[in-house]
Amino acid sequence: MTPVRWVLDPEITPRLREELAGLWSEVVEAGGAVGFPPGTGPAGVLPELDRHLAGIGAGTTRLLLGVDEAGGPAATAFIVHTGHALMGHWVWLKTVMVRPAAQGAGAGRELMAEAERAIRGFGGIRAIRLTCRGGMGLERFYAACGYKEVGRVPDAIAVGGGELRDDVMMWRPLD
Repeated sequence: MTPVRWVLDPEITPRLREELAGLWSEVVEAGGAVGFPPGTGPAGVLPELDRHLAGIGAGTTRLLLGVDEAGGPAATAFIVHTGHALMGHWVWLKTVMVRPAAQGAGAGRELMAEAERAIRGFGGIRAIRLTCRGGMGLERFYAACGYKEVGRVPDAIAVGGGELRDDVMMWRPLD
């Protein structure tokens, strides 16, 4: 794997925004389960990316960014605080993605370990929650990273062409 430098809370510049949209689109085109069907393109992911970036501005979201040797984004995980008075002891991990060229060489496991390290450093967080698309082997990947399946909504994700996939909830206790 190409070395990745991990940055928590990078400065969000117009260039980084554009590069994140490009990374997201690239992951989608490679078949990644990150919320969009193939063919969406960078402009199509921008509204959702801008929602994440608005959360950063509001202080409810943090970005863990993996930067490659060329200085571009290679991996991301958005860490989202629930904002709920009774659920402040856990965070969401959203838009977990690794540049396709870096997949299969440990970059995903490194991203998950780095996200856990960062979250442990926040203090007071006792668990991490995420969701993933069923039928892609992601449950096994997250289980290997210490997550446990805690719920499943059958056929909740329409991936196109009439195909439906389960929405799988995963939970990682930090105690």
